[in-house]
Amino acid sequence: MIFHDIRFPANLSFGSVGGPERRTEVVTLANGFEERNTPWEHSRRRYDAGIGMRSLDDVETLIAFFEARRGQLHGFRWKDWSDFKSSAPSVDPEYHDQVIGVGDGTRVEWQLIKTYWSGDQSYARPIQKPVVGTVTIGLQGDPLVEGVHFSYDANTGLVTFVTAPENGAEVTAGFEFDVPVRFDTDRIHTSVASFQAGNGPNVPVVEVRV
Repeated sequence: MIFHDIRFPANLSFGSVGGPERRTEVVTLANGFEERNTPWEHSRRRYDAGIGMRSLDDVETLIAFFEARRGQLHGFRWKDWSDFKSSAPSVDPEYHDQVIGVGDGTRVEWQLIKTYWSGDQSYARPIQKPVVGTVTIGLQGDPLVEGVHFSYDANTGLVTFVTAPENGAEVTAGFEFDVPVRFDTDRIHTSVASFQAGNGPNVPVVEVRV
């Protein structure tokens, strides 16, 4: 699969429904207890791209985007309006939002991650499609300068330091990000009559591993 580094029109994804999906295998034992396991380390997100259609012009834009991706063939970026920042939705990202690692004096590359906390349990999500121009990095509480102290790859989410952080130095990051997805169908059904009645097309979108 070829990934097209282009975002699905954000004005059309606004209002869409979707979110993370997990796969849990549940086995009920003879004594009534359960054993639960998962083959997935990371969740997978699903969305409906048809919910945001508000006019026939929007449908035309959707079809053009769908055709340019050849249906399910090529992946693309998707803005999840409910979760697209390293910070809370109500504030702008800052360089100290997320701890992405601790220096050891030799390592120079770090993956952007977003950690989700609930009580004392957490999940670290790799961020592989940061939005260009939004990534800020901090070291031991001080902001760094892109191009002087670090660089990053917007296609992988890897941050590279010019000089390896000292042993024990906390590396932090702030950013906006997209979700790598593809269409989960090879067909789009549209009808002027049904659309005028308030029914948009059903266009499933699913996250892909990149």
